[in-house]
Amino acid sequence: MISPNYDDKFDLIVIGAGPGGYVAAIRAAELGMKTACIERDARPGGVCLNVGCIPSKALLESSEYYRLAKDGLGEHAIHVKEVSIDLAALMERKEKIVSGLADNVGKLMEQSGVRLIRGAARLKSGAEIEVLDPGQANAPRRYSAGALLLATGSEPVPLPFLSFDGERVVSSTEALKFESVPKRLGIVGGGYIGLELGSVWSRLGSEVTVIEVLPRIAITLDSQVGRLLERMLRREGLNFRLRTKLTGAEKAESGVKLFLDSDGGREEAEFDRVLVAVGRKPLTESLGLDEIGIRLDSRGFVTVDENYRTNVPDVYAIGDLIPGPMLAHKASAEGRAAVERIAGLAGEVNYDAIPSVIYTSPEAASVGKTEDELKKLGADYGSAVYPFSGTGRARCLGQTDGFVKILAHRRSGRVLGVHIIGPRASELIAECVAAIEFRASVKDLSHIIHAHPTLSEAVHESAAMLLSASK
Repeated sequence: MISPNYDDKFDLIVIGAGPGGYVAAIRAAELGMKTACIERDARPGGVCLNVGCIPSKALLESSEYYRLAKDGLGEHAIHVKEVSIDLAALMERKEKIVSGLADNVGKLMEQSGVRLIRGAARLKSGAEIEVLDPGQANAPRRYSAGALLLATGSEPVPLPFLSFDGERVVSSTEALKFESVPKRLGIVGGGYIGLELGSVWSRLGSEVTVIEVLPRIAITLDSQVGRLLERMLRREGLNFRLRTKLTGAEKAESGVKLFLDSDGGREEAEFDRVLVAVGRKPLTESLGLDEIGIRLDSRGFVTVDENYRTNVPDVYAIGDLIPGPMLAHKASAEGRAAVERIAGLAGEVNYDAIPSVIYTSPEAASVGKTEDELKKLGADYGSAVYPFSGTGRARCLGQTDGFVKILAHRRSGRVLGVHIIGPRASELIAECVAAIEFRASVKDLSHIIHAHPTLSEAVHESAAMLLSASK
């Protein structure tokens, strides 16, 4: 039998150069593996860097400055007249941030010794792949490896009666690059994607309506945090249609008509554009998983064991391809852990210590169990809530809405969950992640000296309240 003529052989081939894939590839190279990373798009970084986390945060920051200049500086005795927005320049700034970070990712891989290969990969077996460069008419190149790691991420889920057309009905990808501010923007889905992009376009002047079939937005948040977030976003100008089901749609030249069913009966609503943000699904199309027998679950996720190994020997999967929260930092942690397991090391991910953040204004951040989850588990816990209005720094900022909520085991004091809504919540949650990772107690948190005046004092005060209540 004649052996295949491979373009090259590697110890590990990673398919996908997103936050899971490129982190895994770099870690593999650090461990001495000859590593390649396959990326079908023109630049590395995946969905998060190119059409997700980074561009959305760039727009959120810019739009928040615009809102503050228009409406928020008066509290600080600063008066600004004739504030305007240059949307094209705003988008150019966003693109510059994205392209710069993508360049950095490419350089990091190159400096680490990872070979970045452009093209669309397809598995031929558990040890070999074909890569087709979409920009060339050449035959697919063939590569082999001791192990393959799948890290291709996810893609937006369309509705069966409301398909994406890139203009009137869009996914988050298109909603990040509108050339003009839509007069009326409908958003189907009240999760973090819909809330963040809704905030961007509402601040820039759009009349935004979020349609959610569930009784509250951001259902994964602690319910107390979710209720306050809804009230504050309503105050920011977002409209919410909760307990409302989208039953149909009609596209027209002028926009989109949605048919809604709620407790108030059936009605119609018209929008210039509609963003469908009902979730994401694993991006497995064209990978050839069926051909080599890789098993998927009923929702289309790749099934893996505790080592991130699929049912096909030497094929592994991480990130949005496998069950769990679809978060970039979760994928990165899994990428490092999977590679370490492949190398025979004790890599692991503490799924109880993965933070989540909604980058609205105010921000909402959480780690660990919610109070709803602890009640369902029948856990013996205590809780304490400390408002930001009690901290000097929040008052100086003029951002006193929100609180820090800590949940801890009643007898041991071990921190079980922390939920923050308010200014800089995305930064404050890191201390709380460390507390859960190292099994800290509320006594530990209360003994940490926090600088004064800072927002982080709210974490200290919440822990002190809970400790005092337990005595």
